[in-house]
Amino acid sequence: MSPDNRLPRDAQSILELAARSMFDLFANASEGMMLVDRKGRVVWINDQYRRFLPALGFEREEDFVGHPVSSVVQNTQMHQVLETGKPILIDLLTNRAGTFVVSRIPLRDDAGEVIGVLGIVLFDHPETTLQPLIAKFARLEQDLSDARRELASQRRTKYTFASFVGTSPGALEVKRQARRAAASTSPVLLLGETGTGKELLAHAIHASSPRAGRPFVSVNMAAVPEALLEAEFFGVAPGAYTGADKKGRDGKFKLADGGTLFLDELGDMPMAVQVKLLRALQEGEIEPLGSNKLLRFDVRVVAATSRDLQQMVRNGQFREDLYYRLNVLPIRVPPLRERRDDLALLVEALCEDIAARGATAHLEIEPAALDLLAAQPWRGNIRELRNVLEQLALRSDSPQIDAPQVEQVLRESGLERIEPPRAPAVRAANAPPPQPSVDERPLPEQIAELEQRAIAAALARTGGNRAAAARLLGISRASLYDKLGGVSEIQTID
Repeated sequence: MSPDNRLPRDAQSILELAARSMFDLFANASEGMMLVDRKGRVVWINDQYRRFLPALGFEREEDFVGHPVSSVVQNTQMHQVLETGKPILIDLLTNRAGTFVVSRIPLRDDAGEVIGVLGIVLFDHPETTLQPLIAKFARLEQDLSDARRELASQRRTKYTFASFVGTSPGALEVKRQARRAAASTSPVLLLGETGTGKELLAHAIHASSPRAGRPFVSVNMAAVPEALLEAEFFGVAPGAYTGADKKGRDGKFKLADGGTLFLDELGDMPMAVQVKLLRALQEGEIEPLGSNKLLRFDVRVVAATSRDLQQMVRNGQFREDLYYRLNVLPIRVPPLRERRDDLALLVEALCEDIAARGATAHLEIEPAALDLLAAQPWRGNIRELRNVLEQLALRSDSPQIDAPQVEQVLRESGLERIEPPRAPAVRAANAPPPQPSVDERPLPEQIAELEQRAIAAALARTGGNRAAAARLLGISRASLYDKLGGVSEIQTID
């Protein structure tokens, strides 16, 4: 068989033939075609497209052709193709006539200038003709939306200042300092024993700050292997090392951008990571592993530790420059044994939470049992108290908890000595107050004595710092000076 001499051999003729064939194919197979000029006016529609005119609100073709496409076709993107010169090969268009799968192709003259756009309706009623594809796309969209919601919920704070239970002077002072810190952008350093509520305060500071709507991201130094800490902080570039994710991985700084980064157990941070963390905080930029690009970030840092950072600095275990970088707004969270007045409220709140989480009855702690709880040293603080209450909830057949039950759980928890209740005992929230004895002295004398005791206690608590004692008492420093005549035995400092 001899070759068909009608088939062109030069590129230009081939392109012209292909273009004509493709146009004929689309004209016959598509559901409709439209042509607009460089000014965006409709200049031509084919026979298939004419059937959409009544649904679009036009009885005559001349009411449609010759008018700007944006005024006769709702939600059209033809003007976008005219402006950019880039085709939109597949798109969903919804207007009065229905939902369509469309394609938009720019048309150019010999000089390459866009002179018009050809719009093609590939399918109408895509909900039936393209049902499998649309259903799969809808499932992917739903999965993506669910994943975004889940990620957003994980990045939100779980606690507010209302979650920090307590009305003792120590608890109120901590919340006052934390609220002041929330209004600042400086780093915050939370200091205190394990189980005192440092993480809760970190959440509360973020929730009350201007960054509350942005991510809250935490890193526990003790929970991440040293070899992975750098990648955890700064991220990994695509293909940085064998086995690395081909798409790369964002670090905590990138995830927390615009929000708060919480560094828990700061004292366990390796020295090598301390150097890079200090540089990141000073420069406001990070360099992911395997990358030579610096990424800017905007992060507010809140750190927490149960270790003595000052002693670690003296021992060379923690960098002095990083310590001063983070120790801008230090907040000491007092242990439970320094806020025994809060124990009844804490027990009540913890019992409610335990009952809600475990679907068990709310524990009713008898006054003698509450006194016994208040007398303990609580080395693990609120975390240890919660553990004891959970054990009581699981072991007891009755919601009424008496002192022998508490003593048994405390002994089995490993306490060598169960301290007896101290006087005065902690009173349950619903217990009637004890009847006071009558003091026959004049009332002004009793008030003056009470003031002197409160001032002496405040000065002792603050190490003689009069400014801090005045804040603790809620009075001005001048007022404190006026009342200091009766407490000269306490050495005071400014």
